[in-house]
Order: sequence, then structure tokens, then C-alpha cells
Amino acid sequence: MGSNQKQPHALVISFPAQGHINPMLKLAKILHSKGFLITFVNTEFNHQRLLKSLGSNVICGLPSFRFETIPDGLPLPENLDDTQDIPSLCRSIEETCLGPFKSLIAKVGASYTPVTCIVADAMMSFTLDAARELDVPEILVWTTGAGSMICVYDQYPYLLKKGLMPIKDSSFLTNGYLDTIIDCIPSCLSGMRLRDIPPCIRMINPGDDYMVKFICLQVERAKTSSAIIFNTFDELDRDILDTISATYHPCYGVGPFNLLEKTIVDESLASIRSNLWKEDQGCLKWLDIKTSSSVIYVNFGSIAVMTSQQLIEFAWGLAKSGHSFLWIIRPDLVIGESAVLPCDFAMETRERGYLASWCPQEQVLNHPSVGGFLTHSGWNSMIESISSGVPMICWPVFAEQQTNCWSCCNKWGVGMEIDNNVKSDEVAKLVIELMNGEKGNEMRKKAIEWKNKAEESCVVPSGSSIANLDKVIHLLQTSSK
Repeated sequence: MGSNQKQPHALVISFPAQGHINPMLKLAKILHSKGFLITFVNTEFNHQRLLKSLGSNVICGLPSFRFETIPDGLPLPENLDDTQDIPSLCRSIEETCLGPFKSLIAKVGASYTPVTCIVADAMMSFTLDAARELDVPEILVWTTGAGSMICVYDQYPYLLKKGLMPIKDSSFLTNGYLDTIIDCIPSCLSGMRLRDIPPCIRMINPGDDYMVKFICLQVERAKTSSAIIFNTFDELDRDILDTISATYHPCYGVGPFNLLEKTIVDESLASIRSNLWKEDQGCLKWLDIKTSSSVIYVNFGSIAVMTSQQLIEFAWGLAKSGHSFLWIIRPDLVIGESAVLPCDFAMETRERGYLASWCPQEQVLNHPSVGGFLTHSGWNSMIESISSGVPMICWPVFAEQQTNCWSCCNKWGVGMEIDNNVKSDEVAKLVIELMNGEKGNEMRKKAIEWKNKAEESCVVPSGSSIANLDKVIHLLQTSSK
């Protein structure tokens, strides 16, 4: 950076959910390693959760990496561990957050140094108004799977026009209609069925569902950003990224963020973390005593929920499989009640099962004892599993998880799908196949191939994600010269 060029200052803001905060904080660290001053913005509620989970020292930051907050407009829940209602949160963000965000920009500029660019989660696209007012570039970060963004959400009007959506009544959910192949989406997703698109846009009355309107608004706004970046890499999603670039502003695969973080982020930021729940470190010691590739890791993410019956089916499926398992069970995993497992299940699996409420997932997926991942198909879990060389059993629940699952099973060859109406026998069958079956071995080999490609994308200076990161940094620095 030349002597006449001031240091760029990026204001980074995440959607206030665990699965969004994690990649946005990683990206903020990556930009800091490239010479940016960073102000990372959380909501007041999640800031309190971080303080409770990690302690004040972990997020106190550095002089060049600071944390600020804005209100989300919702009443604070009594329990800081409760996950906020997503539709209510999205509505409140749209209606209340722009004013506090502009005030924060002014405050930071007056007390610290002027903001020269904004890096926002694509679900926080209201920030584009502030960027235009400030006359600084803003890039949006699509923190979920690339396939869902434009190739599905952007195709919603065409699905309506062709009469495929909305689903007419509940009978269409069980008569095979959802297996209809969609013939009006880009070729990069050729073969996708109606059941593989986000459920919120195939609801019986999607026009009445706020989330449909909210997500479509974010996608439409993305067309006015300076660029869109994705937590993926060219070799994995090149066809999708090319399709998006043909319609939108430049888009770049700058991931996997977790590998880039390991490659280029300074050790001084190692203590800055983002988990909203306290991690159980004991699970790593438990994994240490297990043999190579012998453990199935089970985690349904930070928001997905299930019924008590589904919990029991998963439990007995794991028990019947005969394999060791590490299972993450959040206190709020079961809808409307506590997640309680049968006593006889605990007795039967006590020698080969480990239960925890949260864990350091990246360390778990990279542990040599882990041979497979039973996942809800959230994008962080998918890209972390791919970059760790771990094949998956996919049980998608909501948002873009169905689309991620389809890509995992049909494009990348590293996953098997489990039916949403989960049964213990199917769970057991798929776990056995994944862990030591012929198809599982093929998937494991393919997963290692993708891991190697992911690592190559992050090699300095020739990797595709490194090259794309340099393009993004050049764009963000244009206003700070």
C-alpha cells in the first residue's frame, strides 16, 4: 500500500444467525490480513450471546479489528440461548435497522476512521442504501449455497408462469408431484426436481409467506451491489458462478473461507471466534481414542428443528447401525419441547456414543476418526465437510438445504439423501453404507478429491480463490486511494 494511500476500512455486517456469523467473521479476518481495518457489526442480542458463550476477552478485538452493535428491533428473549424466530427477525431487520446502521457509520467515522467500504451479508441488503448515501462500494456475501441464489430464487417468477408453483393443495406433497423435473432453470442445475428447491417458494400459499417476499427482495437488490462473493471455489461451482455472472454484477468464489482463514490469517486473530453456544471440547478427546474413519458425526446445525418422533428415529437408527457416533443435540433441537432421548437408547449406546450440545465443528470434521457426517445440509456444514474430505448423509430441512443436498448427491458425488419422513431402519442402512459400504467408499474417494481441489484453490499465489480474493480487494480499495 503506497504512502499516499490511506488504509481501507471495511464495515462488515452479518445476518444475526450462527450460520451467517461464522463465515462473515472468517471473511472479516481474511480482509484484515490483507490490510483492512475492520469494524464487525453484530446485533445487540447476538453480542450478548457471544459474551455469554466466549467471554468478553474473546471479542474485545484489536485496535484494527473492532466490534460494534446495532439493535435488531425485537424484544430481548428471556433466555439468551433461544434462537430467534427467523421470519420475525427478517421483518424487523427490514423495517428498523437502516437508521441505526447509518448512525453507526457516522459514529465509527467520527470516533475511529471513516468507513471506505461495506461488506454485508446478502440477507442484510438494506445496507446498500447506506453505501450509496456514503458513496462507497459495497459487496454482498451470499453465505448459503450458490445454487440457491439466482438459479432457484431468481427463477421463482418462471416457476409461477409455468404453473409449477404455488402447489395447489397438500395432496400434491404426497402424490409424486414433487418429483417433477424442473425444465425452466439453467442447465447447471439440470435434473433438479421440485422437491430440491427451497420449501418456502413451493408452499401452498407462497404469496402470503413473508420469507418468500424477503428473499426475493434480497436477490433483486443484489443486482445493484458492486459484486457478490460466495463461500465456494471455482472448481466446485464454476458453472453456477458463470450463470450468475451473466445476469448480475461480477461474482466470485472466494472460499472455502475456513481454508483461506488457515492459509492467510494472522495468529493475532486466532482468539476471535463466533460460536453462540459453548463448545464441548471433551468430544475431541473422545475422538482421539477412536480408530480412523470409525465415527459418524451427527449435527443438524444451529436453527433446524425436528419432532420428538424424528429425534427418536434418528437415535434408534444410530443404535441399529452399530457404529460409533458423535451427536450434537442443541437444547432447542426439538419443536416446542426439550430434546430427551429414551433411557434404553443411552444404555445401549453408552460405549460408542458421545452426546454434546455444541462442538468445534471444523476440528471435528478434520479429525482422523470421523468417517462420515449426517447433516441438515446447511452450507457451512457442506463446504466444511467437502474441504475436510468427509462424505455425507443429507437430511435437508429448510431454506436452501434441499438445493445443497441435490448438488451434494447429484453433482459432486459425496452425499446420500435420507427421506424427510425419517425412519430408524433407513438411518441405520445409510450409516452402514456410508461407513463401510461400496458406495460409501466411492463417496469417500470423491470427497478426498474435492478436498484436494479445495486446498489447491487456496494456495498462494496461484489458487483460484486467492486470485478472486485479490479482485475483490482491488474493488473494495478503489474508494480509499
